Amino acid sequence: MKKTKEAATAILAKNKKAYHDYEILDTYEAGMALNGDEVKAIKNHQANLKGSFVDIEKDEAYINEMHVSRYKFSSRIEYNPTRKRKLLLHKKQILKIDQEISQKGITAIPLELYSKNGRVKAKIGICRGKKLHDKRETLKKRAQEMEIKKQLKRFQP
Repeated sequence: MKKTKEAATAILAKNKKAYHDYEILDTYEAGMALNGDEVKAIKNHQANLKGSFVDIEKDEAYINEMHVSRYKFSSRIEYNPTRKRKLLLHKKQILKIDQEISQKGITAIPLELYSKNGRVKAKIGICRGKKLHDKRETLKKRAQEMEIKKQLKRFQP
């Protein structure tokens, strides 16, 4: 039986609500310190990023409130699905993120979890909250783009 290589990047979890509620200013790629059964659960798409956020404590970055379901074959007795998980970033990146989120109205949110060369990575976004009128404007633009695509598709030979 032939082994096939894993796709270079496979999205495992996505925070769709963040794309709707926030304006993404900047993104970072971060590794994560996980236990073995957490990696298996995330690769089985059993992670949820809704409501999670990134926090800086003592020059280290952590993801808080990210829910990873218990892996069904795990032998661990005690399991906390929303525990604080450490992010693996360079010191300069951590300091830059800390400086950016210290500004009023700016926060850091995990946007995606994906697999890259067998490792679980997190895409962290530096975000600013959208106002209600901004959300409506985004929805209008998306509807207009879809309508244009429909019209172009109809007139192409």
